[in-house]
Amino acid sequence: MLPVHYQTIATLFANAVANVAPDAPAPAITLERPKAAAHGDVACNIALQLAKPLKTNPRELAQRIADALQADPAASGLIGGVEIAGPGFINLRLAPAARAAIVRAVQTEGDRFGAAATPRDTVLVEFVSANPTGPLHVGHGRQAALGDALSTLLAWQGWRVHREFYYNDAGVQIQNLAISVQARARGLAPGMADWPEAAYNGDYIADIAQDFLAGKTVSASDGAPVTASGNVDDLESIRRFAVTYLRNEQDIDLRAFGVRFDHYYLESSLYTDGKVEAAVQKLITQGKTYEQDGALWLRTTDDGDDKDRVMRKSDGGYTYFVPDVAYHTTKWERGFHKVINIQGSDHHGTIARVRAGLQGLDIGIPAGYPDYVLHKMVTVMKNGEEVKISKRAGSYVTVRDLIEWSNGGDETIQAAMAADPQHWPAHFTRGRDAVRFFLLSRKADTEFVFDIDLALKQNDENPVYYVQYAHARICSVFEQWGGDAASLGSADLDAVTGADASPQALALIQRLADFPSMLADAANELAPHAVAFYLRDLAGDFHAFYNADRVLVDDEGVRHARLALLAATRQVLRNGLAVIGVSAPLRM
Repeated sequence: MLPVHYQTIATLFANAVANVAPDAPAPAITLERPKAAAHGDVACNIALQLAKPLKTNPRELAQRIADALQADPAASGLIGGVEIAGPGFINLRLAPAARAAIVRAVQTEGDRFGAAATPRDTVLVEFVSANPTGPLHVGHGRQAALGDALSTLLAWQGWRVHREFYYNDAGVQIQNLAISVQARARGLAPGMADWPEAAYNGDYIADIAQDFLAGKTVSASDGAPVTASGNVDDLESIRRFAVTYLRNEQDIDLRAFGVRFDHYYLESSLYTDGKVEAAVQKLITQGKTYEQDGALWLRTTDDGDDKDRVMRKSDGGYTYFVPDVAYHTTKWERGFHKVINIQGSDHHGTIARVRAGLQGLDIGIPAGYPDYVLHKMVTVMKNGEEVKISKRAGSYVTVRDLIEWSNGGDETIQAAMAADPQHWPAHFTRGRDAVRFFLLSRKADTEFVFDIDLALKQNDENPVYYVQYAHARICSVFEQWGGDAASLGSADLDAVTGADASPQALALIQRLADFPSMLADAANELAPHAVAFYLRDLAGDFHAFYNADRVLVDDEGVRHARLALLAATRQVLRNGLAVIGVSAPLRM
């Protein structure tokens, strides 16, 4: 998807090339924004592409294409000027009417400016998917920010998005959780001689044990309530209670982060419903497995893995990727033929095994299924030092820690939500906004340092403050003006689009025009960080315009034109922030 008018311009170039060189192969028209605003609004390198096959001088060819383009009646009112630059680049300037149309498009489409009009198929986005063995850590937070923003981004592009959380509530880690709670319930603590070696050491284990002994009832997301038996010898009762307790804790963390899911899928159900065993038997029947050293192996090398992998160990237990194969089979069978998994980069080795298992089933699943977005972990800095542990979690910083620290207060989210369990504590929005924006401000596959001190700054150094302040500043201008913003739809925009418009006004309009294509590209590339990048650039263009052109001037025509541009900018800031789940405050 191209910015406003770009599709028409691309067609104009294609027609011009066909006119100048009718025998040339149909070229791929690539349009981009010049690096310097002084060079125009749109640049094209088509003459450089065609000069060699046509055996002609690229600047001469560029001039002929430019002449043909300007002679096209369809360019009237759209193209204001054409220049040939460098070895043969063709730079275009939009006509004032075309620039005005960009502002009008934002005014008309409002909250849907940038959204694709054509509906698309269904896509399942799986993210977070944390083991219910402890609180969500900052890596889960990065996943939550990426997954939620990507889901919204895809919805803006017409996809019907299904958000899914996969609970790994089976296996050795869950058994260790139960043993840990049991030890705490018996009065043991980390460091004691009888403390289990594989036990979890965080304070949250003691909290679970205390509530288990008290016979409390807990519930989570879409599960049935579980009441503790209080019997320290009943390990299965402890397991059920602990898993539900921690699922509820994770629900609170996700609520604090503003993330929702359409479905929670339990790994344990794959065993109880026989789906794991069915997948294994299917692979055996298809001849994709073999026995060796008492274990069952999957021939993953047939599908590009570096070596075959064990499916069933000699003790009879399945390795961790086997239920993943069964789980993804259910995704396909439920009709989700487009699936995106967001996981930590430590899952890289699992990709080939899961895909090999799915291919071995031979049920029509394509080779590249599912798609993956892998992210690297996060380092947290506070008071100039790396923070490695949380007392509550025992060995890592939690999402809740990050939000509370970024909020700048001593009150905890737990206390605020306990006081009013039906409502999110609004005063924690600042912390949530900072965490979400920061965790999206780098590409997923790059390391990220989360600086709490920077998140607390109320100045231009803080990127989320910088963007939100642009929105609030525009709201302040409208409050000072006191007029009816709806009336600006009929304003004459010549002061910000015509010959006397400032370079800052033109750059801001062009940035607004880029919004639809930026969203489309970000969705296609599974790159929600591009939205955060764009918002910082848009805020920068706004601040530059605001500092160069006084808005509330005496001349009504100029005032209304600049206010209309500000209104469009405010709308696009609001739309972009909505995509990444960050608020657009009226005041700062």
